[in-house]
Amino acid sequence: MKRFIVKILLLFPVFAIVSCVDSLNIAPKQVLDESLLTKPEDMEGFVTAAYAKMTDIPSFDSPYSPWWSGSLRSDDSYKGGGGTWDGDGWHDMEVFVNVNPNGWPLDAPWYQAYQVIQRCNTAIQKLQDITEEEFPMKDARLGEVLFIRTFTHFRLKQFFKYVPYIDEEVIGTSADFEAIPNRIQEEPDDQYLWERIVTDFKKAENLLPDIQSEKGRIDKNAATAMIANTLMYMAYEQDERHSVVNLDKAKLTEALEYLNKLTDQENDKLGLQKDFAENFDLAFDNQTKESIWEIQYSIDDGSSTGGKINRGEGLNHPFEWEGFQCCGFHHISYSMGNAFKTDADGLPLFDTYNESSYMDDEEAFLKNNTFDPRFSHTIAVPGLPWKYDPELIFEKKGVRNAAEYGYFKSIKELPEPDCNCLLYDGWQFNSMNKKMIRYDEVLLWKAEVLIQLDRWDESLPLINQVRERAANSTDRLVFQDGSPTLNYHVERYKPGENCIWDKEFAWKALQWEMRLEMAGEGRRFFDLQRWGTLDKTMNEYFETEKSRFSWMAPARFTSGRDEYLPIPQPQINWAKGNYLQNRGY
Repeated sequence: MKRFIVKILLLFPVFAIVSCVDSLNIAPKQVLDESLLTKPEDMEGFVTAAYAKMTDIPSFDSPYSPWWSGSLRSDDSYKGGGGTWDGDGWHDMEVFVNVNPNGWPLDAPWYQAYQVIQRCNTAIQKLQDITEEEFPMKDARLGEVLFIRTFTHFRLKQFFKYVPYIDEEVIGTSADFEAIPNRIQEEPDDQYLWERIVTDFKKAENLLPDIQSEKGRIDKNAATAMIANTLMYMAYEQDERHSVVNLDKAKLTEALEYLNKLTDQENDKLGLQKDFAENFDLAFDNQTKESIWEIQYSIDDGSSTGGKINRGEGLNHPFEWEGFQCCGFHHISYSMGNAFKTDADGLPLFDTYNESSYMDDEEAFLKNNTFDPRFSHTIAVPGLPWKYDPELIFEKKGVRNAAEYGYFKSIKELPEPDCNCLLYDGWQFNSMNKKMIRYDEVLLWKAEVLIQLDRWDESLPLINQVRERAANSTDRLVFQDGSPTLNYHVERYKPGENCIWDKEFAWKALQWEMRLEMAGEGRRFFDLQRWGTLDKTMNEYFETEKSRFSWMAPARFTSGRDEYLPIPQPQINWAKGNYLQNRGY
Protein backbone atom coordinates (compact mmCIF):
# COMPACT_ATOMS: atom_id res chain seq x y z
CA MET A 1 0.00 0.00 0.00
CA LYS A 2 1.03 3.56 -0.53
CA ARG A 3 2.18 4.76 2.89
CA PHE A 4 1.35 8.41 2.31
CA ILE A 5 -2.25 7.68 1.28
CA VAL A 6 -2.70 5.41 4.26
CA LYS A 7 -1.62 8.30 6.49
CA ILE A 8 -4.14 10.53 4.77
CA LEU A 9 -6.88 8.01 5.47
CA LEU A 10 -5.92 7.75 9.11
CA LEU A 11 -5.72 11.50 9.67
CA PHE A 12 -8.51 12.80 7.51
CA PRO A 13 -11.49 11.68 9.63
CA VAL A 14 -9.99 13.46 12.63
CA PHE A 15 -9.44 16.71 10.78
CA ALA A 16 -12.69 16.91 8.87
CA ILE A 17 -12.65 20.39 7.40
CA VAL A 18 -15.71 22.31 6.23
CA SER A 19 -14.77 22.88 2.59
CA CYS A 20 -17.80 24.50 1.00
CA VAL A 21 -17.60 28.26 1.13
CA ASP A 22 -21.36 28.38 1.65
CA SER A 23 -20.80 26.69 5.00
CA LEU A 24 -17.78 28.58 6.31
CA ASN A 25 -19.68 30.08 9.25
CA ILE A 26 -21.62 26.98 10.18
CA ALA A 27 -20.31 24.51 12.75
CA PRO A 28 -21.67 21.16 11.52
CA LYS A 29 -22.73 18.59 14.10
CA GLN A 30 -20.27 15.86 15.10
CA VAL A 31 -17.37 17.57 13.29
CA LEU A 32 -14.40 18.87 15.26
CA ASP A 33 -14.29 22.67 15.11
CA GLU A 34 -11.15 23.62 13.19
CA SER A 35 -10.67 26.67 15.41
CA LEU A 36 -9.69 24.27 18.19
CA LEU A 37 -6.89 22.79 16.10
CA THR A 38 -4.00 25.18 16.62
CA LYS A 39 -1.17 23.03 17.97
CA PRO A 40 1.85 22.12 15.83
CA GLU A 41 0.83 18.47 15.91
CA ASP A 42 -2.51 19.44 14.36
CA MET A 43 -0.93 20.93 11.23
CA GLU A 44 -0.35 17.70 9.33
CA GLY A 45 -4.09 17.05 9.39
CA PHE A 46 -4.88 20.24 7.50
CA VAL A 47 -2.28 19.44 4.85
CA THR A 48 -3.40 15.85 4.40
CA ALA A 49 -7.00 17.04 4.11
CA ALA A 50 -5.99 19.08 1.05
CA TYR A 51 -4.24 16.08 -0.52
CA ALA A 52 -7.20 13.85 0.31
CA LYS A 53 -9.74 16.04 -1.41
CA MET A 54 -7.97 15.57 -4.75
CA THR A 55 -8.66 11.83 -4.48
CA ASP A 56 -12.08 12.22 -2.87
CA ILE A 57 -13.84 13.89 -5.80
CA PRO A 58 -16.91 12.02 -7.07
CA SER A 59 -16.80 10.10 -10.29
CA PHE A 60 -16.02 11.46 -13.73
CA ASP A 61 -15.75 15.20 -13.04
CA SER A 62 -12.28 15.56 -11.60
CA PRO A 63 -10.06 18.44 -12.76
CA TYR A 64 -7.16 16.08 -12.00
CA SER A 65 -8.22 13.33 -14.44
CA PRO A 66 -8.87 15.44 -17.52
CA TRP A 67 -9.48 12.87 -20.28
CA TRP A 68 -12.97 14.28 -20.81
CA SER A 69 -11.82 17.90 -21.08
CA GLY A 70 -8.54 17.49 -22.95
CA SER A 71 -8.91 14.32 -25.02
CA LEU A 72 -12.53 13.93 -26.13
CA ARG A 73 -12.67 17.68 -26.90
CA SER A 74 -9.67 17.27 -29.19
CA ASP A 75 -8.82 14.98 -32.10
CA ASP A 76 -7.39 12.39 -29.67
CA SER A 77 -10.50 10.59 -28.47
CA TYR A 78 -14.17 9.75 -28.76
CA LYS A 79 -16.40 9.89 -25.72
CA GLY A 80 -17.42 6.24 -25.89
CA GLY A 81 -19.99 4.64 -23.61
CA GLY A 82 -23.42 3.42 -24.60
CA GLY A 83 -24.10 6.07 -27.24
CA THR A 84 -24.28 9.79 -27.84
CA TRP A 85 -26.94 9.99 -25.11
CA ASP A 86 -24.64 8.48 -22.50
CA GLY A 87 -22.92 10.96 -20.20
CA ASP A 88 -25.27 13.87 -20.57
CA GLY A 89 -23.40 16.94 -21.87
CA TRP A 90 -20.14 15.24 -22.89
CA HIS A 91 -21.39 14.47 -26.39
CA ASP A 92 -22.20 18.16 -26.89
CA MET A 93 -18.69 19.05 -25.75
CA GLU A 94 -16.97 16.70 -28.19
CA VAL A 95 -18.88 18.07 -31.20
CA PHE A 96 -18.98 21.66 -29.82
CA VAL A 97 -22.73 21.94 -30.40
CA ASN A 98 -25.35 22.93 -27.82
CA VAL A 99 -22.75 23.43 -25.11
CA ASN A 100 -24.39 25.55 -22.44
CA PRO A 101 -23.62 26.73 -18.89
CA ASN A 102 -26.10 24.38 -17.24
CA GLY A 103 -25.59 20.84 -16.01
CA TRP A 104 -23.14 18.87 -13.89
CA PRO A 105 -20.37 18.26 -16.46
CA LEU A 106 -19.31 21.90 -16.01
CA ASP A 107 -20.57 22.80 -12.56
CA ALA A 108 -19.09 19.78 -10.79
CA PRO A 109 -15.39 20.30 -11.66
CA TRP A 110 -15.69 24.00 -10.79
CA TYR A 111 -17.37 23.29 -7.44
CA GLN A 112 -15.05 20.42 -6.53
CA ALA A 113 -11.96 22.41 -7.48
CA TYR A 114 -12.88 25.24 -5.16
CA GLN A 115 -13.39 22.74 -2.36
CA VAL A 116 -9.76 21.71 -2.84
CA ILE A 117 -8.72 25.37 -2.94
CA GLN A 118 -10.57 26.09 0.29
CA ARG A 119 -8.86 23.22 2.08
CA CYS A 120 -5.49 24.53 0.90
CA ASN A 121 -6.32 28.02 2.13
CA THR A 122 -7.38 26.68 5.52
CA ALA A 123 -4.07 24.82 5.80
CA ILE A 124 -2.10 27.94 4.82
CA GLN A 125 -3.94 30.06 7.37
CA LYS A 126 -3.21 27.55 10.11
CA LEU A 127 0.44 27.10 9.17
CA GLN A 128 1.05 30.83 9.12
CA ASP A 129 0.04 31.03 12.79
CA ILE A 130 2.85 28.80 14.03
CA THR A 131 6.62 29.12 13.92
CA GLU A 132 9.16 26.91 12.21
CA GLU A 133 10.64 26.19 15.62
CA GLU A 134 7.29 24.78 16.71
CA PHE A 135 6.77 22.86 13.46
CA PRO A 136 10.02 22.20 11.55
CA MET A 137 8.12 21.01 8.45
CA LYS A 138 6.26 24.32 8.17
CA ASP A 139 7.89 25.55 4.93
CA ALA A 140 7.64 22.20 3.17
CA ARG A 141 3.98 21.79 4.06
CA LEU A 142 3.20 25.38 3.05
CA GLY A 143 4.85 24.69 -0.29
CA GLU A 144 2.78 21.55 -0.79
CA VAL A 145 -0.62 23.13 -0.19
CA LEU A 146 0.37 26.28 -2.08
CA PHE A 147 1.30 24.09 -5.05
CA ILE A 148 -1.99 22.16 -4.90
CA ARG A 149 -3.99 25.39 -4.69
CA THR A 150 -2.10 26.97 -7.58
CA PHE A 151 -2.27 23.86 -9.75
CA THR A 152 -6.03 23.76 -9.22
CA HIS A 153 -6.37 27.41 -10.27
CA PHE A 154 -4.18 26.58 -13.30
CA ARG A 155 -6.52 23.77 -14.35
CA LEU A 156 -9.60 25.94 -13.89
CA LYS A 157 -8.04 28.64 -16.01
CA GLN A 158 -7.36 26.14 -18.78
CA PHE A 159 -11.03 25.16 -18.71
CA PHE A 160 -12.72 28.54 -18.29
CA LYS A 161 -10.07 31.26 -18.96
CA TYR A 162 -11.51 33.69 -16.38
CA VAL A 163 -11.93 32.33 -12.85
CA PRO A 164 -11.97 33.87 -9.35
CA TYR A 165 -8.56 33.59 -7.73
CA ILE A 166 -9.24 32.68 -4.11
CA ASP A 167 -6.27 32.84 -1.75
CA GLU A 168 -5.78 32.65 2.02
CA GLU A 169 -6.48 36.37 2.42
CA VAL A 170 -10.17 35.81 1.68
CA ILE A 171 -11.67 35.20 5.11
CA GLY A 172 -15.23 35.84 6.18
CA THR A 173 -18.80 35.09 5.24
CA SER A 174 -20.16 33.58 2.07
CA ALA A 175 -20.71 37.14 0.81
CA ASP A 176 -16.96 37.78 0.94
CA PHE A 177 -16.36 34.86 -1.39
CA GLU A 178 -19.22 35.81 -3.68
CA ALA A 179 -17.69 39.26 -4.08
CA ILE A 180 -14.50 37.92 -5.73
CA PRO A 181 -15.09 38.38 -9.49
CA ASN A 182 -14.04 35.79 -12.03
CA ARG A 183 -12.75 38.64 -14.19
CA ILE A 184 -11.31 42.00 -13.23
CA GLN A 185 -12.85 44.27 -15.84
CA GLU A 186 -10.12 46.91 -15.54
CA GLU A 187 -7.58 44.38 -16.80
CA PRO A 188 -7.18 44.33 -20.60
CA ASP A 189 -6.78 40.55 -20.87
CA ASP A 190 -6.17 37.41 -18.85
CA GLN A 191 -2.46 37.97 -18.19
CA TYR A 192 -3.12 39.14 -14.64
CA LEU A 193 -4.47 35.68 -13.78
CA TRP A 194 -1.42 33.99 -15.26
CA GLU A 195 0.72 36.36 -13.17
CA ARG A 196 -1.05 35.28 -9.99
CA ILE A 197 -0.55 31.64 -10.90
CA VAL A 198 3.14 31.88 -11.82
CA THR A 199 3.88 34.02 -8.74
CA ASP A 200 2.35 31.40 -6.45
CA PHE A 201 4.17 28.55 -8.18
CA LYS A 202 7.42 30.46 -7.62
CA LYS A 203 6.57 30.86 -3.93
CA ALA A 204 5.91 27.12 -3.72
CA GLU A 205 9.21 26.35 -5.43
CA ASN A 206 11.08 28.42 -2.84
CA LEU A 207 9.38 26.57 0.01
CA LEU A 208 9.48 22.99 -1.26
CA PRO A 209 12.42 20.64 -0.58
CA ASP A 210 14.43 19.00 -3.33
CA ILE A 211 13.51 15.57 -2.00
CA GLN A 212 10.56 14.49 0.15
CA SER A 213 11.04 11.66 2.63
CA GLU A 214 7.52 10.30 1.95
CA LYS A 215 6.45 9.09 -1.44
CA GLY A 216 3.59 11.07 -2.95
CA ARG A 217 4.45 14.43 -1.45
CA ILE A 218 5.07 17.26 -3.88
CA ASP A 219 8.68 18.43 -4.19
CA LYS A 220 10.53 21.35 -5.73
CA ASN A 221 10.78 19.82 -9.22
CA ALA A 222 7.00 19.78 -9.59
CA ALA A 223 6.80 23.50 -8.88
CA THR A 224 9.72 24.22 -11.24
CA ALA A 225 7.95 22.34 -14.03
CA MET A 226 4.69 24.20 -13.49
CA ILE A 227 6.44 27.59 -13.45
CA ALA A 228 7.85 26.78 -16.87
CA ASN A 229 4.55 25.52 -18.23
CA THR A 230 2.65 28.56 -16.94
CA LEU A 231 5.19 30.90 -18.54
CA MET A 232 4.67 29.05 -21.81
CA TYR A 233 0.94 29.70 -21.66
CA MET A 234 1.59 33.34 -20.81
CA ALA A 235 3.87 33.70 -23.83
CA TYR A 236 1.09 32.91 -26.32
CA GLU A 237 -0.93 36.07 -25.68
CA GLN A 238 -4.61 35.97 -26.63
CA ASP A 239 -7.09 38.65 -27.61
CA GLU A 240 -10.76 38.81 -26.64
CA ARG A 241 -11.62 36.23 -29.31
CA HIS A 242 -9.04 33.84 -27.83
CA SER A 243 -6.79 34.16 -30.89
CA VAL A 244 -3.04 34.13 -30.31
CA VAL A 245 -1.94 37.63 -31.29
CA ASN A 246 1.59 37.79 -29.90
CA LEU A 247 4.43 35.51 -28.86
CA ASP A 248 6.28 36.94 -25.87
CA LYS A 249 9.82 35.59 -26.30
CA ALA A 250 10.91 37.10 -22.98
CA LYS A 251 8.43 34.79 -21.25
CA LEU A 252 9.75 31.83 -23.26
CA THR A 253 13.30 32.74 -22.31
CA GLU A 254 12.31 32.75 -18.66
CA ALA A 255 10.52 29.42 -19.11
CA LEU A 256 13.71 27.97 -20.57
CA GLU A 257 15.63 28.92 -17.41
CA TYR A 258 13.25 26.82 -15.34
CA LEU A 259 13.23 23.94 -17.82
CA ASN A 260 17.03 23.91 -17.70
CA LYS A 261 16.82 23.43 -13.94
CA LEU A 262 15.09 20.13 -14.63
CA THR A 263 17.04 18.87 -17.63
CA ASP A 264 20.50 19.93 -16.43
CA GLN A 265 20.43 18.33 -12.99
CA GLU A 266 23.58 16.37 -12.24
CA ASN A 267 21.87 13.76 -10.09
CA ASP A 268 19.97 10.80 -11.49
CA LYS A 269 16.66 11.78 -9.93
CA LEU A 270 15.02 12.79 -13.23
CA GLY A 271 15.19 11.12 -16.62
CA LEU A 272 13.39 8.88 -19.08
CA GLN A 273 12.58 5.32 -18.12
CA LYS A 274 14.08 2.73 -20.44
CA ASP A 275 10.62 1.48 -21.43
CA PHE A 276 7.67 3.81 -22.12
CA ALA A 277 5.42 1.10 -20.61
CA GLU A 278 6.69 1.81 -17.12
CA ASN A 279 4.75 5.08 -17.08
CA PHE A 280 1.47 3.16 -17.27
CA ASP A 281 2.13 0.08 -15.15
CA LEU A 282 0.72 -0.21 -11.63
CA ALA A 283 3.94 -1.87 -10.46
CA PHE A 284 5.81 1.36 -11.16
CA ASP A 285 3.70 3.68 -9.02
CA ASN A 286 6.19 5.96 -7.21
CA GLN A 287 9.05 3.96 -8.73
CA THR A 288 10.16 5.92 -11.80
CA LYS A 289 12.57 8.78 -12.31
CA GLU A 290 10.30 10.00 -15.11
CA SER A 291 7.41 10.89 -12.82
CA ILE A 292 7.77 14.38 -11.38
CA TRP A 293 4.41 14.37 -9.61
CA GLU A 294 1.73 11.70 -9.35
CA ILE A 295 -1.55 11.69 -7.48
CA GLN A 296 -1.72 8.81 -5.01
CA TYR A 297 -4.58 6.31 -5.11
CA SER A 298 -5.19 3.26 -2.94
CA ILE A 299 -7.61 0.40 -2.33
CA ASP A 300 -8.61 -1.75 0.66
CA ASP A 301 -7.03 0.80 2.95
CA GLY A 302 -9.58 0.78 5.76
CA SER A 303 -11.67 3.67 4.50
CA SER A 304 -15.45 3.43 4.40
CA THR A 305 -15.50 3.79 0.61
CA GLY A 306 -13.08 0.94 0.00
CA GLY A 307 -10.17 3.16 -0.89
CA LYS A 308 -8.91 6.44 -2.27
CA ILE A 309 -9.46 5.14 -5.78
CA ASN A 310 -9.29 7.08 -9.03
CA ARG A 311 -12.86 8.28 -9.41
CA GLY A 312 -12.00 10.66 -12.23
CA GLU A 313 -11.72 7.83 -14.75
CA GLY A 314 -14.29 5.44 -13.40
CA LEU A 315 -16.16 5.12 -16.69
CA ASN A 316 -13.24 4.08 -18.86
CA HIS A 317 -12.79 0.35 -18.25
CA PRO A 318 -14.01 -2.18 -20.84
CA PHE A 319 -17.64 -3.16 -20.61
CA GLU A 320 -18.29 -6.59 -19.04
CA TRP A 321 -15.07 -8.23 -20.16
CA GLU A 322 -12.47 -10.27 -18.22
CA GLY A 323 -13.30 -8.87 -14.81
CA PHE A 324 -13.91 -5.32 -15.99
CA GLN A 325 -17.54 -4.30 -15.61
CA CYS A 326 -18.07 -0.69 -16.61
CA CYS A 327 -18.51 1.42 -18.70
CA GLY A 328 -16.73 1.52 -22.06
CA PHE A 329 -15.99 5.25 -22.21
CA HIS A 330 -12.92 6.88 -23.76
CA HIS A 331 -11.93 5.43 -27.09
CA ILE A 332 -8.92 6.64 -29.04
CA SER A 333 -10.04 8.23 -32.30
CA TYR A 334 -9.18 6.64 -35.62
CA SER A 335 -7.40 9.87 -36.49
CA MET A 336 -5.20 9.51 -33.41
CA GLY A 337 -4.54 5.85 -34.17
CA ASN A 338 -3.57 6.73 -37.72
CA ALA A 339 -1.07 9.31 -36.46
CA PHE A 340 1.08 6.45 -35.13
CA LYS A 341 1.67 5.08 -38.63
CA THR A 342 5.19 5.57 -39.99
CA ASP A 343 6.75 5.74 -43.45
CA ALA A 344 9.61 3.72 -44.92
CA ASP A 345 12.08 5.95 -43.07
CA GLY A 346 10.38 5.39 -39.72
CA LEU A 347 9.02 8.95 -39.62
CA PRO A 348 5.39 10.10 -39.24
CA LEU A 349 3.13 10.27 -42.27
CA PHE A 350 2.56 13.97 -41.70
CA ASP A 351 0.40 14.60 -44.76
CA THR A 352 -1.16 11.22 -45.62
CA TYR A 353 -1.61 9.52 -42.23
CA ASN A 354 -5.40 9.91 -42.14
CA GLU A 355 -6.30 8.76 -45.64
CA SER A 356 -7.37 5.29 -44.49
CA SER A 357 -8.18 3.75 -41.15
CA TYR A 358 -8.86 0.56 -39.21
CA MET A 359 -12.57 0.77 -40.03
CA ASP A 360 -11.85 0.53 -43.77
CA ASP A 361 -10.10 -2.86 -43.51
CA GLU A 362 -9.08 -4.12 -40.08
CA GLU A 363 -6.67 -6.80 -41.29
CA ALA A 364 -4.99 -4.60 -43.89
CA PHE A 365 -4.58 -1.76 -41.42
CA LEU A 366 -2.69 -3.93 -38.95
CA LYS A 367 -0.64 -5.93 -41.47
CA ASN A 368 0.20 -3.38 -44.15
CA ASN A 369 1.35 -0.49 -41.99
CA THR A 370 4.38 0.12 -39.80
CA PHE A 371 3.73 1.74 -36.43
CA ASP A 372 5.32 3.80 -33.74
CA PRO A 373 5.30 1.46 -30.67
CA ARG A 374 3.40 4.10 -28.73
CA PHE A 375 0.35 2.94 -30.70
CA SER A 376 0.28 -0.24 -28.59
CA HIS A 377 1.06 1.58 -25.36
CA THR A 378 -1.99 3.78 -25.98
CA ILE A 379 -4.57 1.54 -27.67
CA ALA A 380 -6.04 -1.90 -27.07
CA VAL A 381 -7.11 -3.45 -30.40
CA PRO A 382 -9.21 -6.63 -30.69
CA GLY A 383 -7.00 -9.59 -31.52
CA LEU A 384 -3.92 -8.10 -29.85
CA PRO A 385 -2.84 -8.52 -26.20
CA TRP A 386 -4.48 -6.38 -23.54
CA LYS A 387 -1.81 -3.94 -22.48
CA TYR A 388 1.28 -6.01 -21.49
CA ASP A 389 -0.21 -9.47 -20.96
CA PRO A 390 0.47 -11.71 -23.99
CA GLU A 391 -1.86 -14.37 -22.57
CA LEU A 392 -4.85 -12.02 -22.50
CA ILE A 393 -6.12 -11.11 -25.97
CA PHE A 394 -8.53 -8.20 -26.16
CA GLU A 395 -11.82 -9.15 -27.76
CA LYS A 396 -14.47 -7.22 -29.64
CA LYS A 397 -17.03 -8.14 -27.01
CA GLY A 398 -15.13 -5.88 -24.62
CA VAL A 399 -16.12 -2.89 -26.76
CA ARG A 400 -19.50 -1.52 -25.74
CA ASN A 401 -20.54 0.40 -28.85
CA ALA A 402 -18.11 -0.03 -31.73
CA ALA A 403 -20.68 1.12 -34.27
CA GLU A 404 -20.48 4.64 -32.88
CA TYR A 405 -17.03 4.77 -31.29
CA GLY A 406 -14.84 2.23 -33.07
CA TYR A 407 -12.59 -0.43 -31.59
CA PHE A 408 -9.59 1.57 -30.32
CA LYS A 409 -9.87 1.30 -26.52
CA SER A 410 -7.75 3.74 -24.53
CA ILE A 411 -5.52 1.80 -22.09
CA LYS A 412 -2.89 4.11 -20.57
CA GLU A 413 -5.14 4.85 -17.59
CA LEU A 414 -6.22 1.22 -17.15
CA PRO A 415 -4.59 -1.78 -15.39
CA GLU A 416 -4.65 -5.52 -15.97
CA PRO A 417 -7.99 -7.09 -14.91
CA ASP A 418 -6.28 -9.38 -12.36
CA CYS A 419 -4.39 -6.54 -10.64
CA ASN A 420 -6.21 -6.63 -7.26
CA CYS A 421 -6.61 -2.89 -7.76
CA LEU A 422 -10.20 -2.80 -9.01
CA LEU A 423 -13.28 -1.67 -7.14
CA TYR A 424 -16.82 -1.85 -8.49
CA ASP A 425 -19.73 -0.11 -6.76
CA GLY A 426 -21.96 0.46 -9.78
CA TRP A 427 -19.05 1.94 -11.69
CA GLN A 428 -15.55 0.59 -12.14
CA PHE A 429 -12.55 2.19 -10.46
CA ASN A 430 -8.87 1.36 -10.04
CA SER A 431 -6.11 2.50 -7.73
CA MET A 432 -3.27 3.06 -10.19
CA ASN A 433 -1.58 6.41 -9.56
CA LYS A 434 -2.14 9.33 -11.94
CA LYS A 435 1.16 10.75 -13.21
CA MET A 436 0.41 14.45 -13.60
CA ILE A 437 3.86 15.73 -14.68
CA ARG A 438 6.46 13.60 -16.45
CA TYR A 439 10.00 14.21 -17.61
CA ASP A 440 9.21 13.25 -21.23
CA GLU A 441 6.74 16.12 -21.41
CA VAL A 442 9.32 18.47 -19.90
CA LEU A 443 11.78 17.54 -22.66
CA LEU A 444 9.14 18.36 -25.28
CA TRP A 445 8.24 21.63 -23.55
CA LYS A 446 11.90 22.58 -23.76
CA ALA A 447 12.02 21.63 -27.44
CA GLU A 448 8.94 23.79 -28.06
CA VAL A 449 10.50 26.79 -26.35
CA LEU A 450 13.80 26.40 -28.22
CA ILE A 451 12.05 26.24 -31.59
CA GLN A 452 9.99 29.35 -30.82
CA LEU A 453 13.20 31.13 -29.77
CA ASP A 454 14.69 30.32 -33.21
CA ARG A 455 17.08 27.76 -31.72
CA TRP A 456 15.54 24.79 -33.50
CA ASP A 457 18.84 22.93 -33.93
CA GLU A 458 18.99 22.60 -30.13
CA SER A 459 15.52 21.03 -30.11
CA LEU A 460 16.59 18.11 -32.31
CA PRO A 461 18.37 16.00 -29.65
CA LEU A 462 15.47 16.49 -27.22
CA ILE A 463 12.86 15.28 -29.70
CA ASN A 464 15.14 12.45 -30.82
CA GLN A 465 15.67 11.40 -27.20
CA VAL A 466 11.91 10.85 -26.88
CA ARG A 467 11.68 9.08 -30.25
CA GLU A 468 14.61 6.81 -29.51
CA ARG A 469 13.03 5.73 -26.23
CA ALA A 470 9.80 5.01 -28.12
CA ALA A 471 11.69 2.87 -30.64
CA ASN A 472 13.24 0.86 -27.81
CA SER A 473 9.93 0.29 -25.97
CA THR A 474 8.89 -2.95 -27.67
CA ASP A 475 9.94 -5.67 -25.21
CA ARG A 476 6.44 -5.95 -23.74
CA LEU A 477 4.61 -5.65 -27.06
CA VAL A 478 4.68 -9.33 -27.99
CA PHE A 479 2.47 -12.38 -28.42
CA GLN A 480 2.95 -15.53 -26.31
CA ASP A 481 5.56 -16.86 -28.74
CA GLY A 482 7.61 -13.68 -28.38
CA SER A 483 6.80 -12.31 -31.84
CA PRO A 484 5.95 -8.58 -32.05
CA THR A 485 2.28 -7.69 -32.01
CA LEU A 486 2.72 -5.23 -34.90
CA ASN A 487 5.42 -4.16 -37.32
CA TYR A 488 7.10 -1.38 -35.34
CA HIS A 489 9.43 1.05 -37.08
CA VAL A 490 10.56 4.37 -35.64
CA GLU A 491 13.68 6.36 -36.47
CA ARG A 492 15.26 9.52 -35.15
CA TYR A 493 15.18 12.64 -37.27
CA LYS A 494 18.45 12.77 -39.24
CA PRO A 495 18.91 16.12 -41.01
CA GLY A 496 20.15 15.71 -44.57
CA GLU A 497 19.29 12.01 -44.53
CA ASN A 498 15.56 11.68 -43.82
CA CYS A 499 14.51 15.31 -43.27
CA ILE A 500 15.44 18.95 -43.64
CA TRP A 501 15.60 20.29 -40.10
CA ASP A 502 14.55 23.91 -40.54
CA LYS A 503 12.22 25.81 -38.21
CA GLU A 504 9.07 24.87 -40.10
CA PHE A 505 9.86 21.16 -40.06
CA ALA A 506 11.07 21.24 -36.45
CA TRP A 507 7.80 22.86 -35.35
CA LYS A 508 5.75 20.24 -37.20
CA ALA A 509 7.84 17.45 -35.69
CA LEU A 510 7.48 18.89 -32.18
CA GLN A 511 3.72 19.20 -32.41
CA TRP A 512 3.47 15.66 -33.75
CA GLU A 513 5.71 14.29 -31.00
CA MET A 514 3.64 15.98 -28.31
CA ARG A 515 0.56 14.29 -29.73
CA LEU A 516 2.11 10.83 -29.91
CA GLU A 517 3.82 10.92 -26.52
CA MET A 518 0.85 12.23 -24.53
CA ALA A 519 -1.94 10.62 -26.57
CA GLY A 520 -5.20 10.15 -24.67
CA GLU A 521 -3.86 11.78 -21.49
CA GLY A 522 -5.94 14.96 -21.61
CA ARG A 523 -3.16 17.21 -22.93
CA ARG A 524 -4.04 17.63 -26.59
CA PHE A 525 -6.86 20.21 -26.39
CA PHE A 526 -4.79 22.48 -24.17
CA ASP A 527 -1.69 22.25 -26.37
CA LEU A 528 -3.81 23.33 -29.35
CA GLN A 529 -5.37 26.04 -27.17
CA ARG A 530 -1.93 27.38 -26.26
CA TRP A 531 -0.69 27.34 -29.86
CA GLY A 532 -3.85 28.98 -31.19
CA THR A 533 -4.55 26.19 -33.68
CA LEU A 534 -7.81 24.71 -32.35
CA ASP A 535 -10.03 26.09 -35.10
CA LYS A 536 -7.98 24.74 -38.01
CA THR A 537 -7.10 21.42 -36.36
CA MET A 538 -10.56 20.55 -35.10
CA ASN A 539 -12.49 21.50 -38.22
CA GLU A 540 -10.10 19.51 -40.42
CA TYR A 541 -10.52 16.58 -38.03
CA PHE A 542 -14.32 16.84 -38.14
CA GLU A 543 -14.32 16.98 -41.93
CA THR A 544 -12.70 13.53 -42.09
CA GLU A 545 -14.55 12.01 -39.14
CA LYS A 546 -17.94 12.89 -40.60
CA SER A 547 -17.31 10.26 -43.26
CA ARG A 548 -16.66 7.68 -40.52
CA PHE A 549 -19.44 8.30 -38.00
CA SER A 550 -22.87 9.79 -38.62
CA TRP A 551 -23.02 11.36 -35.15
CA MET A 552 -20.17 13.64 -36.21
CA ALA A 553 -22.43 15.34 -38.79
CA PRO A 554 -23.23 18.49 -36.74
CA ALA A 555 -19.69 18.85 -35.35
CA ARG A 556 -18.19 22.30 -35.79
CA PHE A 557 -15.58 24.23 -33.83
CA THR A 558 -16.51 27.92 -33.58
CA SER A 559 -13.49 30.15 -33.20
CA GLY A 560 -13.82 32.83 -30.54
CA ARG A 561 -16.11 30.69 -28.39
CA ASP A 562 -15.10 27.05 -28.19
CA GLU A 563 -11.55 27.62 -26.97
CA TYR A 564 -13.05 27.74 -23.46
CA LEU A 565 -16.03 26.31 -21.64
CA PRO A 566 -18.85 28.51 -20.38
CA ILE A 567 -18.85 29.64 -16.77
CA PRO A 568 -21.33 27.30 -15.00
CA GLN A 569 -24.68 29.03 -14.54
CA PRO A 570 -25.13 27.77 -10.94
CA GLN A 571 -21.87 29.53 -10.07
CA ILE A 572 -22.99 32.75 -11.75
CA ASN A 573 -26.21 32.57 -9.75
CA TRP A 574 -24.31 31.93 -6.53
CA ALA A 575 -21.97 34.90 -7.12
CA LYS A 576 -24.97 37.24 -7.48
CA GLY A 577 -23.80 38.98 -10.63
CA ASN A 578 -20.08 39.13 -9.85
CA TYR A 579 -19.14 36.60 -12.53
CA LEU A 580 -19.06 37.46 -16.25
CA GLN A 581 -19.97 34.78 -18.78
CA ASN A 582 -17.46 33.86 -21.48
CA ARG A 583 -18.14 35.22 -24.95
CA GLY A 584 -20.46 33.26 -27.20
CA TYR A 585 -22.48 31.57 -24.44
